[in-house]
Amino acid sequence: MHFSLPSLELPFFVNLLLLLVVARIFGEIMERFKQPAMIGEILAGVLLGPSMLNFIHRTEDLKVISELGVFLLVIIAGLEINFDDIIKSIRGKNIVISLLAFFLPILSGFLVGHFYNQDVLTTIFIGLCVAITALPVSVRILMDLGKLNSPVGQRIISVAIFDDVIALTVLGILLDLKDVEKTFSTVTSTVVFTLLKLIFFLAIIAITYKFIRKFSKRENFIENQLNLILSYLKGKESLFAVFFVFILIFASITESIGLHFIIGAFFASMLISKDLIGEKHLETFHNTTNSMAMGFLAPIFFAGIGLEFQISSIENYGLLCAIIIVSFISKIAGGFIGGKFVGLNNRFSFALGIGLNARGIMELVIANIAYKSGIINIEIFSMLVIMGLVTTLATPIMLKKSLDRITE
Repeated sequence: MHFSLPSLELPFFVNLLLLLVVARIFGEIMERFKQPAMIGEILAGVLLGPSMLNFIHRTEDLKVISELGVFLLVIIAGLEINFDDIIKSIRGKNIVISLLAFFLPILSGFLVGHFYNQDVLTTIFIGLCVAITALPVSVRILMDLGKLNSPVGQRIISVAIFDDVIALTVLGILLDLKDVEKTFSTVTSTVVFTLLKLIFFLAIIAITYKFIRKFSKRENFIENQLNLILSYLKGKESLFAVFFVFILIFASITESIGLHFIIGAFFASMLISKDLIGEKHLETFHNTTNSMAMGFLAPIFFAGIGLEFQISSIENYGLLCAIIIVSFISKIAGGFIGGKFVGLNNRFSFALGIGLNARGIMELVIANIAYKSGIINIEIFSMLVIMGLVTTLATPIMLKKSLDRITE
């Protein structure tokens, strides 16, 4: 049932104040229950938005702030990864776990969308959101459980890294396909052209990475050069500005060749590692970015998702239930089968599958981009928000139980 009050047109900064305060309060409540703050922040948006109290609507000004939130969240996700981890995730038999944990869910999601007569792009996109693992959420859950550096924790992280990279690549293709005529030749040529653009961009990233590795062999060379640059700069937070210029260069490259800016930001932030710039500089940049994102921009972004969310838009409850059920079964099965294939025991493989099940931040970022781009409608968007929340809520409880069984 749809409960709403007459719309109130509040000034922008009053909207912003109300949204931020309520989002932080709800986020704090969730944190105290050992759940990600983003769940409370989304619920705050649902409460204040059209679904319930109808106090706030998502204006163009709030959308701009949300875009900045997306940008910083993607950077934080990228900072959790370095290229050596990606290489590790595709080395030897590890690639089998990564492939099964991504392609089994994406196929399952596609079949669900097809069964419920959704159009091709929507079905592919449902599959993409089912397939993704939210790396920042997985890291947070494993840290809370004290298992981040355990064998199962490291396996979960390496597979999640692979899944996020592949998901953003697929997203780039989907965004290019949304406006083309849906004939076989047109779709094929668009996919090929998009892949060529991605290959071109990845070649730039690979060359940059090679240069970084080459200079990194000289002891503290890049860190020393960075210190030299910073010594000439008199402005405050110069380190933050230098890193942001670096990331924005790659975000601008992806936008200029027709790909979404988060792809460039994500890959660029992966290039920034403690081996490259020194642990002190990385920690300073990470802390500053984290403060801006988690203190202000991310709560507004997640609350904004709550503002967009419309429970009244969901009419096909069969599709909603199918998406949620398939998201659990396919992701856990992908991790379990992959684990068994590489010789892990049943309990370890099951824990691996469960650890990959949280969607959280990355799924919501991608769902938001797809909704804004017109790939999915408000009903599918609302379903995917519910799926992201349910899997994120369930994963810490299920993972703790499965990890306890490993140590029995």
